[in-house]
Amino acid sequence: MENPLIVANWKMNPQTTEEAKTIALSSDRKGVVICPPFAFIKSVKERVKKAEIGAQNCFSEKKGAFTGETSPVMLKKLGCRYVIIGHSERREYFGENNNLINKKIKVVLKEGLTPILCIGEMKKDTGGMDDIKEQLVEGVGDLQVKKIIIAYEPIFAIGTNLPCDVEEAEKKKVFIKNVLAKNYSKGEQAAVLYGGSVNSKNASSYIKKAGFQGLLVGGASLKIKEMKKIIENVYSL
Repeated sequence: MENPLIVANWKMNPQTTEEAKTIALSSDRKGVVICPPFAFIKSVKERVKKAEIGAQNCFSEKKGAFTGETSPVMLKKLGCRYVIIGHSERREYFGENNNLINKKIKVVLKEGLTPILCIGEMKKDTGGMDDIKEQLVEGVGDLQVKKIIIAYEPIFAIGTNLPCDVEEAEKKKVFIKNVLAKNYSKGEQAAVLYGGSVNSKNASSYIKKAGFQGLLVGGASLKIKEMKKIIENVYSL
């Protein structure tokens, strides 16, 4: 990945189509991936000209009697190019395990979409290396990891305004790269992003100092002025 990738994860926000269109314009730049709720994907796709569109999740099957689920086939037809898989909120609130996450990644890749696999330690005081390695290796399985984007998101930093220290984040990035290189052919080619309380003040540091290849931005991506500053700061490096 030559240039940093900024992924905007809106989660279950905003509440109206018009709000979604307005927020999308603040992120409409090459190198940005906007991941709105399913209900707004089509409207956001029609509004932006430069940004790519992604989804926040998908089901592990292409079709079938699975009430309430959305398949990667549908997402592709809506214009999505990326899908976030294994976010800690999916793991915690919906009980998603590494086996299910691996199935989702497989079906996403079969549709020619790019999965963004979220991994991270579940508790700050555990060090988290075992969590990270397990989520990474079991999530990827026997797939070609160079086709997958890895997003390191420590759960203690998500939505808390307590971002991971840049130096500590760099250590985790190095660990992730080592695991990839050891377990996969050309594993070092996989891009690794940082996510967790990203803002305009720390965004560039995770890339310039810690060496991440992009960012997964949550709450800040919904704030128009803040998101514009993040994009400006990152792409001015």
